[in-house]
Amino acid sequence: MLQQGGHEVVPISRGRVTGGVQWDPEAGRIDAAGLEGLDAVVNLAGENVSGRWTAGKKRRILESRVRATTLLAHTLAKLARPPATLVSASAIGYYGAHPPEDAVDETSPAGEGFLARVTSAWEQATAMAAAAGMRVVHARLGMVVGRGGALGVMLPLFRIGLGGPVGTGEQVVSWIALDEISPALLHVLATPALGGAVNFTAPHPVSFNELARSLAAVLHRPALFRVPAFAARLALGQMGEEMVLTGARVRPARLLETGYTFRFPELGGALRHALA
Repeated sequence: MLQQGGHEVVPISRGRVTGGVQWDPEAGRIDAAGLEGLDAVVNLAGENVSGRWTAGKKRRILESRVRATTLLAHTLAKLARPPATLVSASAIGYYGAHPPEDAVDETSPAGEGFLARVTSAWEQATAMAAAAGMRVVHARLGMVVGRGGALGVMLPLFRIGLGGPVGTGEQVVSWIALDEISPALLHVLATPALGGAVNFTAPHPVSFNELARSLAAVLHRPALFRVPAFAARLALGQMGEEMVLTGARVRPARLLETGYTFRFPELGGALRHALA
């Protein structure tokens, strides 16, 4: 999308990329010279949070985010011609679990739990860039609705008519369409007034019950089966507790206040687009 708009894009990769910047966050190495003179940097790196959270998995989730972001922020801060903007991914796990009736936005404090601690440390890792005068934006992503991720895990059961809500189904799912993320990032890059936390969630979050009904309707299947909470805890452990059985009603206040128009504001349309 950036290239279609006439911009030059410089990829940052752990492998060799023609015209790109090489880095190795675990070893603390990055090609600083290749970052000179850029207008903005977007950092989305981090270990996938899906899967059972063993001690090793939790360490990788935290360290992959904090190490990479710290290395990037420190390197950018020392450049002779640093970028004006650093957009660094985060997640709505920052807010922790909230009752379905409670709404949170970018002014809400950090919550409790592993994801809240990870996202807090992830965001703090950009401190050097902010101290150097860069505009730093924390893109707090909700559940991404695309063919992979959480939806990819749910699809096989729903396609054969065995899908349904998990637990009570009343927990709130704050989501964003995969194809909404790039336009929203472009909006952030082009809006100097945006700094700090920005929620990347659609304006209409849903309950897990609604998510199950919408997905089943798009697939023309029933959603009659409910996964008991104890089964989710048994199968997924702490990850199931924090990411499946609880949630938060997250409002994208900063995007809306700065005039962003959502392409996929409703879940049904986002699901039809993702599964077309």
